[in-house]
Amino acid sequence: MPQTSVVFSSILGPSCSGQVQPGMGERGGGAGGGSGDLIFQDGHLISGSLEALMEHLVPTVDYYPDRTYIFTFLLSSRVFMPPHDLLARVGQICVEQKQQLEAGPEKAKLKSFSAKIVQLLKEWTEAFPYDFQDEKAMAELKAITHRVTQCDEPMLAPLLPLTPQENGTVKKAIAQMTQSLLLSLAARSQLQELREKLRPPAVDKGPILKTKPPAAQKDILGVCCDPLVLAQQLTHIELDRVSSIYPEDLMQIVSHMDSLDNHRCRGDLTKTYSLEAYDNWFNCLSMLVATEVCRVVKKKHRTRMLEFFIDVARECFNIGNFNSMMAIISGMNLSPVARLKKTWSKVKTAKFDVLEHHMDPSSNFCNYRTALQGATQRSQMANSSREKIVIPVFNLFVKDIYFLHKIHTNHLPNGHINFKKFWEISRQIHEFMTWTQVECPFEKDKKIQSYLLTAPIYSEEALFVASFESEGPENHMEKDSWKTLRTTLLNRA
Repeated sequence: MPQTSVVFSSILGPSCSGQVQPGMGERGGGAGGGSGDLIFQDGHLISGSLEALMEHLVPTVDYYPDRTYIFTFLLSSRVFMPPHDLLARVGQICVEQKQQLEAGPEKAKLKSFSAKIVQLLKEWTEAFPYDFQDEKAMAELKAITHRVTQCDEPMLAPLLPLTPQENGTVKKAIAQMTQSLLLSLAARSQLQELREKLRPPAVDKGPILKTKPPAAQKDILGVCCDPLVLAQQLTHIELDRVSSIYPEDLMQIVSHMDSLDNHRCRGDLTKTYSLEAYDNWFNCLSMLVATEVCRVVKKKHRTRMLEFFIDVARECFNIGNFNSMMAIISGMNLSPVARLKKTWSKVKTAKFDVLEHHMDPSSNFCNYRTALQGATQRSQMANSSREKIVIPVFNLFVKDIYFLHKIHTNHLPNGHINFKKFWEISRQIHEFMTWTQVECPFEKDKKIQSYLLTAPIYSEEALFVASFESEGPENHMEKDSWKTLRTTLLNRA
């Protein structure tokens, strides 16, 4: 957003800069006295009725909500009501405040009230622009801004006694806000269309091999033989993919589960596609690793390939790219790769053992969480973009949000919303979004990235065929599987 002008800032006043101000953590006497329905503990808001929480969002002449509260409530409110309904209620609260202020002695302060409302809307449109893709939400936004700017109408004149210069500044701020919102919506719409075009066919299971590919066929080592460079290119891809995930996408995890529990369709499932696409990247990388290993004809070269990917995973760990690291380890632990005992016997597995220790699932991935915490602390104290990189294991992050939602109820026995729960969900999502906004400092190599994103990936069936062709079955179960696979291939021929 363009910076607001000095005049507009003066209308806002010192207590409404959008920053957290001393003494502004609790709403003063708001419309209807709703603050009495808010419960604080050690200065932190932990619960309240939905009505009181909505009133706590709306500024008054002497109050502006804490920015962390704005983000948390706007993020969590969609669990209970659509954004357009919340916007409509915000407009109603503004009218209620107008009626109170008209009857009171503070008409001189009314001009700052309008600027505070615009500031709140500005923060909303910047943090959650996709809320306004809905026509109803956009209509409510226009209605509120219309009330703010049309101060020459008899009904609104007592509410907004602005000078022409002040009113012009408010109008300019609204115009800038609207323009930025429309640009954000257009950019996201274009991105969504691109994703749809690139979406892989759901029935495509990859190639089924009958014979091994020629030894001279290009593999990953023919494109990049430096583990650090490959880890850097994977980090480029990760940050590019994860940057298309928005806070409200992550909140769909909660909204969707509530809709399933209540047999209502509150969650917009089209918004979860960015989550599914990113999760699909993890699976593709795992399968690519397995493909690169299993397609190699000679045992010596397979050994080299395994050691190469171990080194790549270690470099990913050092960078802070835990998602690629976990995908690589998962690929090497797939059954078609893990069963290649003769190949693994030649691999120096000490480094691989260290990586598996970091990703040990016991005690709820305690080792990984310790490493993630270390990377987070490094990121917070970083002086360079390279030290700021933190890419968590995405499916573990999603599970954390899911279980946090399932373990703690939305409502307390007294009917209040359990806002303490949503503080924690919001904190984790905000931290994740901070990581996604880091600019990748490594030089991009289009050739390597193209290979990683477009190289043929074998299906699970094809991986087993290639694996058995490399090292024959060793027990009755494997012999039966290999016999079934060969029969299937003959029937398809």
